[in-house]
Amino acid sequence: MASGSYSFTVGREYDGMTARSFLRRVCGLTARSMTVLKLHENGLTCGGALLRSCDIVREGDRIDLQLPEETCGIEPVKGELNVLYEDDCLLVVDKPAQMPVHPTKVHQTDTLASIVAWYQQQRGESYVFRALNRLDKDTSGCVLIAKDRLTYALVQPTVTKQYIAVCEGVILGSGVIDAPITLAADSKIKRCVSSEGKRAVTQYNPLRHSADHTMLRLTLLTGRTHQIRCHMSSIGHPLAGDDLYGGSRDRISRQALHCERITFQHPITKELIELHAPIPPEFYGIMDDPAAT
Repeated sequence: MASGSYSFTVGREYDGMTARSFLRRVCGLTARSMTVLKLHENGLTCGGALLRSCDIVREGDRIDLQLPEETCGIEPVKGELNVLYEDDCLLVVDKPAQMPVHPTKVHQTDTLASIVAWYQQQRGESYVFRALNRLDKDTSGCVLIAKDRLTYALVQPTVTKQYIAVCEGVILGSGVIDAPITLAADSKIKRCVSSEGKRAVTQYNPLRHSADHTMLRLTLLTGRTHQIRCHMSSIGHPLAGDDLYGGSRDRISRQALHCERITFQHPITKELIELHAPIPPEFYGIMDDPAAT
């Protein structure tokens, strides 16, 4: 999709409100988004007439938003996408491990963004790559991509994610880790638990265990970089394969972390959508032990 089109009907409770307030509270627009729409021909209209921020909206008014066309801006690279869901607004894929989400100095073309650019090209679409959740290169699973800036703004506050991980050691009961996280003093990448950090909260629930590993389902209540990896290491249970945080690579060559479930509210239909990415087989391989339960 080259642009985004949205329509909103003014409800009774918003009668008499300024267009600016309606666009912010109901449509989820930021000041920047409103500026973009104003500069685009017919970007912001009410009943077919141009709508100004200072105008008063009335019950039953139809507010139409037409976002300008965008270009992808990323070099397309042919590759396979495991698409879990797609419509005019959103694309959700199951990202494999060993693949960065965004281009970096080291990884210019072998990225999810590059393959999505090629996928767009094949379908005659062009949109900026906007991932609503970011996974580490070696973390697999669900990645939610918005096809326009308004979808991004509307969907982002509604997103929840659950992860599957395999950690070292045996954990028998559920728990919550509420510990602040900050960048480690001796690293540009590694995080650590510190009173000087920002609050981070992780819920975990054991699913099964072997003699020396536990498979967990984890829910993030905050979204800090490396949150699960750092938190699990901080309680003495680093993820299998996560050598940055003390895990062993004896049974897996990358951190055993997978975004297994993502839930969000659709920006147009308001339907709650829940998608799943199958747990990687190698996670079960780590658990392949006669003592596993």
